Amino acid sequence: MEYLKVLLSIRPEFVEQIVNGKKHFEYRKRIFKKEVESVIIYCTKPVGMIVGEFTFDYIISDTPQALWDRTHNESGISEDFFMQYFSDRETGYAIQIKEYREYEKPVQPEEVFGHFVAPQSYRYVADEEWKELQLVL
Repeated sequence: MEYLKVLLSIRPEFVEQIVNGKKHFEYRKRIFKKEVESVIIYCTKPVGMIVGEFTFDYIISDTPQALWDRTHNESGISEDFFMQYFSDRETGYAIQIKEYREYEKPVQPEEVFGHFVAPQSYRYVADEEWKELQLVL
């Protein structure tokens, strides 16, 4: 079985919560279809850089209210923001952040992905792109 990495766009204030250890779940409206071993974080503008990655043990799939009930103590976000984010969904996903590793230096995404467009939900990272990222770290 092949394990992949995915790239997620995460807002700077939420990346900060992950770094500070206050955010233990990353919420998504859509989730990966393939087996994924880790998540590479693209910190959205104004930062606009790839800043680190995290591993995870599990992903919870449930109704937004059930997700909030199970994870809110380690969400790193407000209930209002959470409910607004999932307002049009019957199902949501919570990726449990196991171990975060900050890169020594942030990476310009164009150095790895060429013509870069920040993913709206997620983007699989090809082996050659991962190798390229390792070279610039």
